[in-house]
Amino acid sequence: MSDSGIGVAGEVQSSRLISEDLAPTTPEKRTWTTYNYAALWIGMAHCIPTYMMASGLLAEGMNWWQALFTILIGNLIVLVPMLLNSHGGTQYGIPFPVLCRASFGVWGANIPAILRALVACGWFGIQTWIGGVALDRLLVSSFPTWANFGHHTMACFFLFWFLNIVIIWKGMDAVRWFEGWAAPAVLVVTLVLLFYMIHRADGLGAILSQPGKMEDWGTFLSKLPIFLTAQIGFWATLSLNMPDFTRYAKDQKAQMLGQTLGLPTTMTFFAGMGVIITSASEKIYGQAIWDPTELVAKPDFGHPIIVLLSLITIGVATLSVNVAANVVSPAFDFANLWPSKIDFKIGGTITGIVGILIQPWNLMSGSGTYIFTWLVGYSGLLGPLAGIMVCDYWVLRKTKLAVDELYQEEGRYTFSKGFNPWAFVALALGVIPNIPGFLVQLQASEKGIPVEEVLAQYHGATLTFYKFSSDIYSFAWMAGFAISFSLYLLLMRGPGAGYLKQDAE
Repeated sequence: MSDSGIGVAGEVQSSRLISEDLAPTTPEKRTWTTYNYAALWIGMAHCIPTYMMASGLLAEGMNWWQALFTILIGNLIVLVPMLLNSHGGTQYGIPFPVLCRASFGVWGANIPAILRALVACGWFGIQTWIGGVALDRLLVSSFPTWANFGHHTMACFFLFWFLNIVIIWKGMDAVRWFEGWAAPAVLVVTLVLLFYMIHRADGLGAILSQPGKMEDWGTFLSKLPIFLTAQIGFWATLSLNMPDFTRYAKDQKAQMLGQTLGLPTTMTFFAGMGVIITSASEKIYGQAIWDPTELVAKPDFGHPIIVLLSLITIGVATLSVNVAANVVSPAFDFANLWPSKIDFKIGGTITGIVGILIQPWNLMSGSGTYIFTWLVGYSGLLGPLAGIMVCDYWVLRKTKLAVDELYQEEGRYTFSKGFNPWAFVALALGVIPNIPGFLVQLQASEKGIPVEEVLAQYHGATLTFYKFSSDIYSFAWMAGFAISFSLYLLLMRGPGAGYLKQDAE
């Protein structure tokens, strides 16, 4: 077959490794333009976790320009592996779980797919909880008697959960349609909220003049790595599975230009609005309120119309990003486990159920837990996966894949019984260095104390080890990416050289 990746040979159609959702995208489905990808990122970036990321940086001591600088640089860094992995989706029309088969094996690809899917389920639960809380406060604001109903917040959580599942059951065309109109609407309404808060705080100058706790460059730069890693971790999931979306692109230019225009600019712009609004809340209420649903629920927040508009915006923004970022991709990942039985709709439903089981209401206990434990923690797992995929596709195979054999149980991507052992060695050795630092951070988050206080309980060689581990953890995604990339390259050109064959044009 040609290297366009459109269609597979007839004998592959009966393989256990293929289904309608996992097969290469046909030409008539390649309809996504530059606007669709830009709108996708506008919709996904205009979400409450983005707002909370920006406001969380302020809560942790940054001033406005330090927060925006960190967000911009972090998103420019994560854009690179995102575009590199996106290429394969557009080139061959294949989703992330299938692209993984080239490096991890036709059966081994299930492991990275499920690891990424579980992180997405966590995000799905978090976003659904945020949307449910916004819906609950909207109902309380509109109908005060709603607050008298027992478990009213949980009821709204499940209602919002149901709305997500309805959209995903409509399929990818519904996702594209929803993103197309939701993205600009969310932007307009958020701008209204921004100017309203600036007015209440007596102007922008008073807001931006507030100092942070990192007043000198030395303090800022010493704290920058872990905050930067959190920014990369924010979209580390999408840096792996963007092929799930770029497989629908008209061409490479559409997806590359759309993502480049959409991701770093929108994240920085929307985060900037979050920074200003949070700073305004500190001036108005005497404390930085990092949760926007808590902010707009303040009794003296403003006119009821402003409250209603704000809560509706939160709901629409959360629904928009949740469907695109946290359901579409794990749905494909779960479908990859059992292609003949699990389709896109069932995979999306599984995602929703797991999102409930993780109890997201326990994951958002504060800005420190959200940034240092959740975002940085899972980035140490996803960075190594990205390093292996980029190395395999761009360095070892030079973007050439034999698409038919990605769906064959016996072929060049079978490796050893369907698993590439060297990919898993590189993955494990890329993850392990981050584990001790993660455990230290987890202990600090559970006790609500700085990492330095946790380290103070150790002495001698043990202290040196955990301090070094914490320093590595500050670079979790970057360290994991570099280690696994390098090891995979060495292993595949050394003992794994026999697995490398010239892929067909």
